[in-house]
Amino acid sequence: MIKRTFGTLAVLAAIGFAIVGCGDSGSSKTTEGSNTGSGGGNGKDLDVVSFSGGYGIDFFEKAAKEYEAKHPGVHIAVSGSPRSWEQLRPRFANGTPPGLTWPGWDMDYWALIYDNQVLPLDDALATPAYDGKGTWKDTFEPSMLKLGQYDGKQYELPYHYNVLGWWYDPGVFAKHGWTVPKSFNDLLALCPKIKAAGIAPITYQGKYPAYMIQGFLFPWAGSVGGIQALDDAQSLKPGAWKSPGFLKAAQMIKQLKDAGFFEDGANGIDHTESQMEFLEGKAAMIPCGTWLFSEMSKTMPPGAKMAYMLPPVADGGLGDPSMIQIGIEPWIVPTKGANHDLAIDFYKYMTSLEKAKQFVEEKGTLMAIKGSDQAKLPDHLLEPARLFRASKTVYAIEFDQWYSTLGKEVKDAMTGLLNGSVTPEEFVQRCEDAAQKIRDDKSKPVHVMTR
Repeated sequence: MIKRTFGTLAVLAAIGFAIVGCGDSGSSKTTEGSNTGSGGGNGKDLDVVSFSGGYGIDFFEKAAKEYEAKHPGVHIAVSGSPRSWEQLRPRFANGTPPGLTWPGWDMDYWALIYDNQVLPLDDALATPAYDGKGTWKDTFEPSMLKLGQYDGKQYELPYHYNVLGWWYDPGVFAKHGWTVPKSFNDLLALCPKIKAAGIAPITYQGKYPAYMIQGFLFPWAGSVGGIQALDDAQSLKPGAWKSPGFLKAAQMIKQLKDAGFFEDGANGIDHTESQMEFLEGKAAMIPCGTWLFSEMSKTMPPGAKMAYMLPPVADGGLGDPSMIQIGIEPWIVPTKGANHDLAIDFYKYMTSLEKAKQFVEEKGTLMAIKGSDQAKLPDHLLEPARLFRASKTVYAIEFDQWYSTLGKEVKDAMTGLLNGSVTPEEFVQRCEDAAQKIRDDKSKPVHVMTR
């Protein structure tokens, strides 16, 4: 069994964020790989390929121009696509990957790591930060770095990150005198009042069941059984997927469905459709990450507002009520890419506190750099940032990235649970059976989450 270091995720309530100043210098050499990399290069040119989603690539293009101005003779070419992974797969296959890349959500990072196609960055992280104050490693939130480690080494580096949870319109709640539910019993008491007002209590992105796994299943399994229940399931511990925590979470989902508290037809709509239903006031709450505002900002109805809330906790559960779920958007330095040192130093510049704060303010998201939340946060990020700082337990859902067949089976079973074709007992058994198939396949590396 291959052990993937996850470590104890930060107890953030009592730890302040260090604010690190920025300067113009700080280029540093690293000992990992060669200056040129296997792909050759003259040490002055860097090819950067980025996923171009809701945040675009303009920020990285501007950063490249700034870096070039600070380092005469350097040329950085930044390109991107909404389906960047499709362009990158053949480049990795033929040994000509870019020097630095954020491949996007549909790239199998872990297959690249297993195949030694990603440069370990531990030595680079031990070098000075871009401003020369402390090590580069010390500028990152530790809980974010943990998500990019495998077999004791750091392969992925975080940039911006998402906080996952639920959203509601504070104006609608205030108009009706509703209180944000803190517990599942609070939710059960509130939902009939919402229905009486002619509004669906909860909608969801039915065509993409990952949203419900993130928004319903894992928060409630962790609330019932504690963080160990989640770690055991992701570590493929025998019986973990049908543990009391996961079974109870599935039963809670069914209870909401049977009570009519989910929006009719939600199973058949996609993410933007369901999110528009929420923004138009047809549903009171929706699970989603902090990308919601950016994704919907261009089509948001006048007067619509959104505010973040933690998923209501299970009454009497073992879990930490401050537990919060995150996800990172990782960058990597390909082993066969050209000019490793330049790639690393440019990424140092992009993750400097100054640039991190700029990204927060320009793109409306949170950054994995300590102190970046001291930027002027948009209103919709104030509560997620506060709750992240206050949380004693931070976790991420990674099993579907590690094990695609398990991910697909859990998603399919979730769809069945929500449409009523699968019982809670059948749901957890299907998940456990899929996990067993991976345990039985000795050719697959197994990740173990430790704290």
